Amino acid sequence: MLMKISGKGRPHRLFVAGLHGAEWKDTSDILLRMTPPATGMVAVLPVIDKGDYLSTLDPEYYHDRGALIPEAIEQIGPDVYVELHSYSAGNLAKLTDRGRVDRVGVPGFCALEDGVLLGSVSPHIQRDHLSSDTLCLSFEIQRSNERSRTFAIRMLDVVKECGSKEDFLNYVLEHYPVQAKKAIEDYRAFQNSL
Repeated sequence: MLMKISGKGRPHRLFVAGLHGAEWKDTSDILLRMTPPATGMVAVLPVIDKGDYLSTLDPEYYHDRGALIPEAIEQIGPDVYVELHSYSAGNLAKLTDRGRVDRVGVPGFCALEDGVLLGSVSPHIQRDHLSSDTLCLSFEIQRSNERSRTFAIRMLDVVKECGSKEDFLNYVLEHYPVQAKKAIEDYRAFQNSL
């Protein structure tokens, strides 16, 4: 497993990218350029799978192509877990649609800035491999959008310094209150429906 680790001690953070298809072309270098956190450690898996697209919402994903992720989770024991994905601009409406939970089984993403979307990770990895105390985030960046990449880097720098759910929630509630409230409501409703 090609994992880059920087820093030491708690909190432990695990950031993964290149989860399926050609996403790695847009996301992997972002993680490889991350600097060490001020406290704790960050483990980075920059490329999980370069094969044909298989959704992380597919129950087999984390047992098949994404099997490196549960292995890393077991090894690292993350307090913070982040997946970095990319999307085509034409899919923005599908990803942020309020009806996404009925259509594909998970809430729609919240649009932050410059085409960067925020959501949670697949319930398969969250429920089966992560602690309920783990901050679990999924960021989607828009392909071929340099502003999206730049903003994603800034957001990952923020998350890299977070040690808990509360740290991130405080940040996002202060800087993006409308999106944060929507994300929290959607997440709670989704968790209650499981």
